[in-house]
Amino acid sequence: MATWRCVKQCGACCHLAPEERPELDEYLSPEELNHYLSLVGEGGWCIHFDHETRECKIYEQRPIFCRVTPDNFERMYGVCGEEFNEFAIECCQEQIEAVYGADSAEMDRYNQSLA
Repeated sequence: MATWRCVKQCGACCHLAPEERPELDEYLSPEELNHYLSLVGEGGWCIHFDHETRECKIYEQRPIFCRVTPDNFERMYGVCGEEFNEFAIECCQEQIEAVYGADSAEMDRYNQSLA
């Protein structure tokens, strides 16, 4: 089974676009939802996403809901530990496809990182 990992200089998860995520209130607390919405900038991108380096400018201080960990996924989505990798991989692939496309270089790099 593949292990979830983040691919540097992707940033698909930094495309916050709340109109594309109507279920936000189902897995974020009201405080987290307000914080999330405060991070949405131009074009739906996080205000802390550096478009040149394609990295988070506050990575070490990023909000808890931006952290892909088994504990967070259990809290937010009800995904138990043994389901984490499969669920997180699918989430990344769906987001990369939505932001960059199924045939994008980002998707190729992500899928290669899983091999």
